[in-house]
Amino acid sequence: MSYRAPVKDIAFSLAAVAEIDAVAATGAFPDYDADVMGAVLEAAGQFSEEVLAPLNRPGDLAGAKYANGAVTAAPGFADAYRQFAEGGWTSLSASTEAGGQHLPKALELAAYETVHAANMAFGLCPMLSLASIEALEAVGTEEQKAKYLTKLVSGEWTGAMVLTEPGAGSDLGALTATATPNGDGTYALNGQKIFITWGDHDATDNIIHLVLARLPDAPKGPKGISLFLAPKFEVKDDGSLGDRNDFRPVGVEHKLGIHASPTCVMSYEGARAELVGRPNEGLAHMFVMMNAARLAVGVEGVGIAERAYQHALNYALERRQGRSVWTGEASAPIFDHPDVRRTLSVMKAKIEAARAICLSTGVAADLARHAADEGERRRWKGREDLFTPIAKAWSTDVGCEVASLGVQVHGGMGFIEETGAAQYYRDARITPIYEGTNGIQAMDLVGRKLSMDGGEAAKALIADFKATLPALGKLYSGKPVERFAAAIEAVEDATLWMLDRKQEAESAADVLAGADAYLKLLGDVTGGWMLARAALVAKARLDGGDSDTAWLNGKIALYEVYAANVLGHCSSRLAAIGQGGDLLSRMSREVLAG
Repeated sequence: MSYRAPVKDIAFSLAAVAEIDAVAATGAFPDYDADVMGAVLEAAGQFSEEVLAPLNRPGDLAGAKYANGAVTAAPGFADAYRQFAEGGWTSLSASTEAGGQHLPKALELAAYETVHAANMAFGLCPMLSLASIEALEAVGTEEQKAKYLTKLVSGEWTGAMVLTEPGAGSDLGALTATATPNGDGTYALNGQKIFITWGDHDATDNIIHLVLARLPDAPKGPKGISLFLAPKFEVKDDGSLGDRNDFRPVGVEHKLGIHASPTCVMSYEGARAELVGRPNEGLAHMFVMMNAARLAVGVEGVGIAERAYQHALNYALERRQGRSVWTGEASAPIFDHPDVRRTLSVMKAKIEAARAICLSTGVAADLARHAADEGERRRWKGREDLFTPIAKAWSTDVGCEVASLGVQVHGGMGFIEETGAAQYYRDARITPIYEGTNGIQAMDLVGRKLSMDGGEAAKALIADFKATLPALGKLYSGKPVERFAAAIEAVEDATLWMLDRKQEAESAADVLAGADAYLKLLGDVTGGWMLARAALVAKARLDGGDSDTAWLNGKIALYEVYAANVLGHCSSRLAAIGQGGDLLSRMSREVLAG
């Protein structure tokens, strides 16, 4: 089945739920308005449908290739990337000074959903370039911006984020790569890095590596890490390319999914590099990239879920088996079996919830930078920080769950590669792992984000949940409202429990033991809030005479599906949070090894 970009749903989520108009109202984006939003989303959807989606399955089968110290992109990918760059898709949110279009970050995220849905392996390449752009805009020198940033923004060159080492995965403080001064203001990088996405390829003339390494006199641990920039080819003062730098891929990983995305093992042997930002503050600088990438990965989860859902829906409408309980038809589409239709409904509800969470995080990020006064910017920064681990972790869990349900809807045929459903499942599985595993996102949420402002951001979010209840009570009666109210109570109890336990050093294990369940609970309730807001806007439009009744009534029904199938289970999440570290301490190696 071909991919159809859900432009109408994305635009609704961006405008009606995430409320991107608040970003426009700041005046920080003079070239943005509703017409621009519509045009960008339509064009992104068309490119994704026509150019990227047809390469998805062939790219999975062929994969990226490594030979003789170089990586070749999957067939068609290099040409597709050149079209992508020429279309301006690498410059949407970048500053005009760097050659960008200076559009809201939230709009860029919305457009990239279609890219990730159409071809997730392809989307990883420009996604990491966007993260590199953010880092250089934030901490790069004027010379670095002039030399490298404009080429990244134009898409002529791509960027790579180079963190992980064989002995230093999530614990970046353990990395051993070194950067030795050359005496001329540059540094010699030495070491090996692994899991470097699109670290080498033939789609562009140059690749800019942003690398974490240690200076000779650096303190041990995370406080001794610096950030360096190393181009694949030297960039001369006139902008032309010179000699090849002394780093190369020594292989590509053979992976479960995203086969067309080259995951490289890179060797740096005296590679010439320059410092980015301040010495020994590289981890903080890298987190500019990391946070951008984490939100983008959340959008990946939405995109791959949407693709899997469309594939499963199409199959359910075409595959005939059994009698319909609604029409009595003897050989009915399996869509007419209640459990299949329920499954598809839950899939769609979770996708729309995850989409709204990610786009709302993008709006919060835009407002954190551009709101009118410092108090507002601080408030929105708190919302952005709180939402980012939820957007990354909850949305990628949704991606895996929906892709798995997509296989289930296909039945036995879903387990057969030729139907395509299995690829979405395989591709989705990486998203809860990279850019910080979802367990790390949960630790970040309870360890830093929840308490960095004394819990004010979380309490403000819960207050927003509660403020929705009166209007929701006018639209629904009974269980849909009661379940949301009970879910809000559960997340409020859990939040207060977390904040209280964090005050006690001896309760650290309790807090971390409940972190995953807490993130899932907060994600579940936030997703319900998003769908409730969508339903309220849909009802208002119907009351205002909007003739798109079937589609708007669908938004109202999706909240009910979500309330029954997700919000109704929030009490079990709360119970899991209270298990405590003591129980896990008793699950010793001997117990688990049995």
